[in-house]
Amino acid sequence: MSVIKLQGVVPEIFASNQNLHSDIWLQDVAFEQGKRYLIEADSGTGKSSLLSFLYGQRGDYRGDILFNDQDIRTLNSRDWSVVRQSVLSILFQDLKLFGELTALENVQIKNRLTKSQNDRIIKAWFEELGIADKLKTRIDHMSYGQQQRVALIRALCQPFNFLLLDEPISHLDDRNADVMRDIILREASRQGAAVIATSIGKHMNIDYDKRLSL
Repeated sequence: MSVIKLQGVVPEIFASNQNLHSDIWLQDVAFEQGKRYLIEADSGTGKSSLLSFLYGQRGDYRGDILFNDQDIRTLNSRDWSVVRQSVLSILFQDLKLFGELTALENVQIKNRLTKSQNDRIIKAWFEELGIADKLKTRIDHMSYGQQQRVALIRALCQPFNFLLLDEPISHLDDRNADVMRDIILREASRQGAAVIATSIGKHMNIDYDKRLSL
């Protein structure tokens, strides 16, 4: 898959709103593989909903979302399984980590499915992100910013054409935000992938190809 197209998409909850001013909702928009996008939004304008639509978690929208030229509403559960293991990766705003597992175990759950990264690379990311001492720490004993970094490592443990990031640095200081950015850009460039990041204020310092207002 090399392009994601949105054609007249709007969440059902906003469908009756006659005063929408958005670069995405009710517009024709294309996200192309290999490019960098920032979606800037106010709280409550649907940024997490948008990524949930793209990831196939929710279908409460009007309009069409196409992967290349295929309407995603035609994808079955097996199709989505393939997409989520090899085409789309996501860092959720609420992270969706398993609190009773350690940081490393949360990453290994995914990497054992995809066999995408080796232990040396994973541990190097932990080191680079300043959480090497947290490998065996339960997630629910870590700060939210530390958890965000674990969630990123997990998101990178698969092949992808598009990396979806929902407020990825909301709880990080500038230094760790820059480290996260550098890792993301390296891995996205290695895979020739697009980065689609959302923000309600604080965002990664990237030379974006396009900025869109939700």
